[in-house]
Amino acid sequence: MAAAWPSGPAALDTVTVRLLGVLWFASVTTGPWGAAAAGGEEPPKCEDLKVGQYICKDPKISDATQEPVNCTNYTAHVECFPAPKIICKDFSGNETHFTGHEVGFLKPISCRNVNGYSYKVAVALSLFLGWLGADRFYLGYPALGLLKFCTVGFCGIGSLIDFILISMQGLKVLSFIRSPER
Repeated sequence: MAAAWPSGPAALDTVTVRLLGVLWFASVTTGPWGAAAAGGEEPPKCEDLKVGQYICKDPKISDATQEPVNCTNYTAHVECFPAPKIICKDFSGNETHFTGHEVGFLKPISCRNVNGYSYKVAVALSLFLGWLGADRFYLGYPALGLLKFCTVGFCGIGSLIDFILISMQGLKVLSFIRSPER
């Protein structure tokens, strides 16, 4: 026979107590206390922290190439510091309590490896000899360099556009998409 629900004002209190008991049991067995009681949950790796739980330093930029100093294989690494009171596993897998001053992990960032091209030379060539296509020849676009030479920098408009692209480093990216092995 099924249990009957009590009726009347005392019944509301009884139902409320039962409901609170069920909710308490569910929160204890599935919440953070339940996980700790059931053997504990491991802290995450520091690399898996969410945005806002860490802060990364800006990469050191080389004056000659305008790229991060430690750029290899189109990737550079920056130091990241977990926020104070964050617990996560560091490089060696040790559980660490951070104060905000220790490096927790190195975050990979993409970089444009210039592979020997000098940013200053490319800008100077674009500014002074861009109408002859010297900048395009230097960056590895001989066909476009020849076209710029024959059209006097596309009547000056192409030279201006190339100068802006090189100054903003947009043209370098295109040259490495085309031939990353250079």
